[in-house]
Amino acid sequence: MALLASNITGEVGLRLLLCPLGSNVVTRTACCTVGIALPVYSTFKAIESKDENAQHRCLLYWAAYGSFSLVEVFTDKLISWCPMYYHLKFAFLVWLQLPSTSGAKQLYANHLRPFLLRHQARVDQVLGFAYCEVIKFVSSYQAEIQFVRSMVVKISGSADKMLRGDAESDRSQQHSSTEDPAVLSDAEPDH
Repeated sequence: MALLASNITGEVGLRLLLCPLGSNVVTRTACCTVGIALPVYSTFKAIESKDENAQHRCLLYWAAYGSFSLVEVFTDKLISWCPMYYHLKFAFLVWLQLPSTSGAKQLYANHLRPFLLRHQARVDQVLGFAYCEVIKFVSSYQAEIQFVRSMVVKISGSADKMLRGDAESDRSQQHSSTEDPAVLSDAEPDH
């Protein structure tokens, strides 16, 4: 029975995933799950187990995924209109992670590493400049940043009090209605 249920579930899931006429919601969710959620958990497991090979695989994946995401930011609006785009993206993300294909390792070794080695000095220069500009921005707007920070703290504190107040008033109403005989006698009809 369990085998039958797993086959039906698998077939329905596969049909939803591969149905070209269906919404891209399923395939986009699958892409997020396979591309982000599972690798985050795998990275957690690799860090906690202190397995250097697993950590290395995770680093290669995140380098490949990060470079793919960077390219996708600029091309997504154009490419996402192509039929089966999210299906191809899903297949690519699976390829990156599969140990049998070592997709992330291949992408890193054949494309990403040579590109970064060739342009490392320029990338370091651009990142150094960007870091200095962020530091200048933060220090020049320190008062505004502090104001926004204090407002966020006040708003979150107020929201927390409101939520706790609602929860406490709900609890006190439930508590008083179950124990207060006057409430019970008001609720009962006169005989």
